[in-house]
Formats: sequence, C-alpha cells, structure tokens
Amino acid sequence: MLEADEAYFKEHGEPLFSSHMLDLSEEPDDENIAICKKYLERMKAINQILEMEIGITGGVEDGVDNSGVSKDKLYSSPQDVYKVHEALSPISEKFTIAAAFGNVHGVYKPGNVKLRPELLVDYQKFAAEKTGKAMPLFLVFHGGSGSEMHEIEAAVEAGVVKMNVDTDTQWAYWEGVLKFYKAKEGYLQGQIGNPEGEDKPNKSYYNPRKWLREAEGTMVARVAEQCKMLRNTDKCAR
Repeated sequence: MLEADEAYFKEHGEPLFSSHMLDLSEEPDDENIAICKKYLERMKAINQILEMEIGITGGVEDGVDNSGVSKDKLYSSPQDVYKVHEALSPISEKFTIAAAFGNVHGVYKPGNVKLRPELLVDYQKFAAEKTGKAMPLFLVFHGGSGSEMHEIEAAVEAGVVKMNVDTDTQWAYWEGVLKFYKAKEGYLQGQIGNPEGEDKPNKSYYNPRKWLREAEGTMVARVAEQCKMLRNTDKCAR
C-alpha cells in the first residue's frame, strides 16, 4: 500500500491516503519501534502520518483474540511511550501513539473494563520532563466504544487526537435496520401482501436502498454525536 502511495505522490504531489496505522504491538517493543522508524522515514517523504501501537488492546477484533492477554500488556508505562517518541520524533512530527491504558475492543458491562485515562496524563508529564515541551505526545484512544463521557473528557484533556469507536458505529448501523424492520414488519414478510391488502406489493420496503439508507442515517447521527464528545465540531468555521 505504501508503494502505491509513493507512486501516486510522484505523479500527483500527494499520497493516496493521509495516514496509515501500523499495529506491531504483539512484537517486542524494540522490534516494533525499529520497524515503525523504517516506515516513518518513507512516509515523511510523502507527507504522511504514521499511527503506531505500543501495548495491546484487549478483546477480539477482525479475528484477532487478545481476550486472554497478560494484564500488564494492557497498560503501557510512561517509559514505553517515551521510547516511541524518542525514536520517531527526530524523523518527523507526523506520528501518533496508540498507547495501552486498559483499552478493550468491543462493549462490555460497566466495571468489566478497567480503563485508566489518568495514565495518559502520566505519559505526557514524563515526555514533557524529557523534552521541555508541554503535551508533546499525539495520543490515540483505541477500543473507545462504550466509554463513559468522563473517560472521553479525560482522554481529550490528556492530548488524545483520535478515538476509535468501531463497535459503537457498527451497532448504530445495525440499529437503523432493526428499527426499520420493527416499524415495517408487516410489509417485510413476503413480496406480496401486507396490512393494506393481500395483493399489495412490498418492493418499496424490502428494497435494500431503503433499509440501507436507514442504517446510514443512524450511523451518521452516531458519528455526529461522537464528534461533539471529542470537541471537533464547527472547527472549519474558526
């Protein structure tokens, strides 16, 4: 993919994608960082952002099961995070760090996930002491679905610039379909015949364009809600 970005940049002066996420969190930290350095050196030349991950996000996603991972892997230390900054910052400022502070993919009952956003503050303080700059880290919040508002607020205050909410948006998409089905159930039991008459056609109800539009609507609303939570609405007008 990066080769395609480089080829496109050579022809058009910009990459195909503005950023890429490289998750090598299950590798030894030194190997993870070394590989990220190699990629960032190439990405700098095409004005691209690298998102790297240090520490492991628990739960299950895309067939990768980290539900049984050691607890210490779910919490990065300030030293771990600063090692990333120390290695990558001489190359380019365009990188973000998805550090682990108890993050888990998916949504679980309150109390089952021990999210510790206060660790983000510790990461920033440690890096600030080393660099002499306030809030030097661009942090990413992986496994953000199901987070409570106070956790999101704390993360934003601590310098989180991106938050992943895949599970929440998946549910929002499905919820649009679910609500449509419940509202139009009598029209979705066959191609012909509904509450208005046995000979009435139902094509306008089971047409995928119809119910997919409902799914898109509920997902758009959920994304807008999340944008407000993350304080990134109306930014272009300022």
